[in-house]
Amino acid sequence: MEGFGDEGASVVSPVARWEHDAWRMYRYYLDRATPHTVCRWIGTLVMVAVYCSRLYYVRGFYIIVYGLGVYVVNLLSGFLSRLVDPEHEHSDGPLLPTKCFDEFKPLIRRLPEFKFWYSFTRAFIMAFVMTFFPVFDVPVVWSILLCSWTLIFFVTMGCQIRYLIRHKCILFNIGKQKYGGQKSSASNNVSSMA
Repeated sequence: MEGFGDEGASVVSPVARWEHDAWRMYRYYLDRATPHTVCRWIGTLVMVAVYCSRLYYVRGFYIIVYGLGVYVVNLLSGFLSRLVDPEHEHSDGPLLPTKCFDEFKPLIRRLPEFKFWYSFTRAFIMAFVMTFFPVFDVPVVWSILLCSWTLIFFVTMGCQIRYLIRHKCILFNIGKQKYGGQKSSASNNVSSMA
């Protein structure tokens, strides 16, 4: 924003200064939450439970739930996609090995985990707020929306999973082997002398 830190700049209104300070504080706490993956997701799941209980209480807003579901499927598709598609990537330089025995290639996601979490959480907060406005409670046949969303989910996820299997992408490295180096003979000699 103009005017912050410049002596000759125009005077900034108190509202603009408060807005700037609030945005900086928001970004500060968001940056501090970045390394705490488990806590972030637990907070999001609590918020999803509150949203679901709100929907159960009001028994409506099916079009919001459908839109939210389609958005989450789109986010999940981006989260499970590779950043660079080897089938459509044309480069003149040397290419990385593509055989299964050449090297370990983890999945570099098109949508990183933090951005996935942030968009997912923000979408649920927006949907929760929309349930307080009756203009968004459009009368629809919920069973048709449910069948449509189920079809979209299974077709999209089926394509994504087949794509990942075809390119031998490793989604999660939970069971990745960890190598421990051998102790040097000098450290073994020192420990045996004591």
